Amino acid sequence: MSDDSGIGPAASPGDAREPARPRTHKGQGPTALLVVDVQPDFLPGGRLAVAEGDRILPGIRHLMKSGTFDVQVATQDWHPPAHASFASAHPGREPFEVIQLHGHEQVLWPDHCIQGSPGAELHSALPWTRVDAVIRKGTDPTVDSYSGFRNNWGPGGRRPLTGLEGYLRERGIQRVVVCGLARDYCVRWTAEDAAAAGFDTVMVWDLTRSVDPSGDEALRSELEGAGVHIVNSDTLEIAP
Repeated sequence: MSDDSGIGPAASPGDAREPARPRTHKGQGPTALLVVDVQPDFLPGGRLAVAEGDRILPGIRHLMKSGTFDVQVATQDWHPPAHASFASAHPGREPFEVIQLHGHEQVLWPDHCIQGSPGAELHSALPWTRVDAVIRKGTDPTVDSYSGFRNNWGPGGRRPLTGLEGYLRERGIQRVVVCGLARDYCVRWTAEDAAAAGFDTVMVWDLTRSVDPSGDEALRSELEGAGVHIVNSDTLEIAP
């Protein structure tokens, strides 16, 4: 499964959310594991490396092989060349500068996860045969897309759905467990959009890493304020 569209500015998507639907109680109902953007370009040595990103691989592999999830979904950054989020697409701009794109802040990134490149592949250390669906995002050359549930804002001022929410609802999923990269961008937006959509949402904190770890304390508070439960992998409870 893929969308028609990333990672982007650290600001929360909350100001563009639709009203949240009621969430299930913690630990209740069928559960999906969402593995966000575990790709070589985001790991040490990659084009947009997240420090210590490789340290989350054993824990995610353990979750994927545990057999305790009803559904497993991966997201995959899948940008065309000259994507609007790349600094190289904006003459005179440098990576990590911030511009306005479709009326919202956009961080400009080094070129990364270009379609068909080795850095865009799902990382070979994880058992992807256990995944039921892959959401490819960031495919629209004019719009970034770092949530697995919605694209970023487009020219029309909306954040279109990717299809992930409908896919999970068709399978009766009530709870989602989110891990991957990066904690303060794609994982954050995926978790907050999941909570806003009414899923009981859990982020496995130690199975994520941030682009900017100095903001982690504030990020944790903001996630909890958005209704995301924060746990570590050794306290994660999945009903049989």
